[in-house]
Amino acid sequence: MDVAILFTIFVLGLVLGIPVAITLGLSSLCYLLFAGMPPVVMPQKMYAGMDVFVLLSIPGFILAGNLMNQGGITNRIIRFANAIVGWIRGGLGLTNIAASMLFGGITGTAVADAASLGGVLIPGMKKAGYPGDFSAAVTAASSTVGPIIPPSVPMIIVGALSGISVGRMFLAGAIPGILMGLAMMVTAYIISVRRGYPHQPWQGFGEVARSFGGAIWAIAMTFLIIYGLLSGLATPTETAVVASVYAFLVGAFIYRELPLRAVPRIITDSAVSAAGILALVGFANVFGWILVSERIPQAIADGVLSVTDNKFLVILLINLLLLFVGMFMETIAALIILFVPLLSLAEAVGIDPLHFATFAVLNLMIGLTTPPVGVCLFVCANIARLPLAPVVRAIMPFLLTNILVLLAVSYFPPLATWLPSLLIP
Repeated sequence: MDVAILFTIFVLGLVLGIPVAITLGLSSLCYLLFAGMPPVVMPQKMYAGMDVFVLLSIPGFILAGNLMNQGGITNRIIRFANAIVGWIRGGLGLTNIAASMLFGGITGTAVADAASLGGVLIPGMKKAGYPGDFSAAVTAASSTVGPIIPPSVPMIIVGALSGISVGRMFLAGAIPGILMGLAMMVTAYIISVRRGYPHQPWQGFGEVARSFGGAIWAIAMTFLIIYGLLSGLATPTETAVVASVYAFLVGAFIYRELPLRAVPRIITDSAVSAAGILALVGFANVFGWILVSERIPQAIADGVLSVTDNKFLVILLINLLLLFVGMFMETIAALIILFVPLLSLAEAVGIDPLHFATFAVLNLMIGLTTPPVGVCLFVCANIARLPLAPVVRAIMPFLLTNILVLLAVSYFPPLATWLPSLLIP
């Protein structure tokens, strides 16, 4: 009965559109009250979920991304990407995806990618003759690359949950992220050729060199983060602090587009964003603890293993479950609630934990572009000033492409495990 109350309130909150963090907290509190447990359990479990040292890196990476975004990073990355691929048919669509691959390596969050790049590229693509639904769809789809290519907030969460090195998690996402980006560029090109979308004239290698020179400081930030983790000179938290200082210096004194008077506001906005994520982590940890205490994860694992213990079928079932959950639940909440029980199931059939963690995150990233709770879809449709339906139709080819990449990563583990094994033995 208590579990029924938990899930009823949780599902009802999602249906009513209540924020996921509040829904998790409210359903957990109602469970505790109906089960006769003292309410003090809730803050205790929330604190236990947030009291993980590696989670301190999340505010740092969010601050670094906001500083670089306000300091002129967006336009420079777009210019560099446009110089490389803008001359191809559908060039602005390809520029959109290439910019997301570069920009995602700085922000680590899909929504920041969709909002920042979309605010510039969607109006620009519409002005250049691209349909609004295609412009919004390609922006929303490409934004999912951000949390796969390092640094990545979901990868940090997974590292905290599983004990897997955050550096290994970052590296595990590199090849799948690049594959996603390239596959979406091929899809955008095919659509553009069939529909006769415009392209820009080749601007010459001089423009490529000049735009690269402008973007080099931004691109170097990703290498700074990866080097800090791989070399062992810094923990993820220390790397995030170094990245924030670097972002401030580049934006304020090299690009000279970050006014000092804007820094307090950026810090405040970053703190609010980080607090929202950590509150979500706390509430989700309470919810997850309740599930464990009710042996729900064990029931899920036993149920799946009673049907099959074939590794390939289990991978398929996990993917189907996560794709479904990603349609309705925010990524971080889904990870905290489902990752540990599904990891136990994966290990039971011989799936490498790093491999599982990679395709689990990739899976839930796709959920950011699927209705009814695809946050990136809503952001891009709002920027394009379109209803959701035409954007959903336009994004379907990109969703299919991303699912094909997901299957490749799921069934060919070296795509996730080779690079970490090579660089972090």
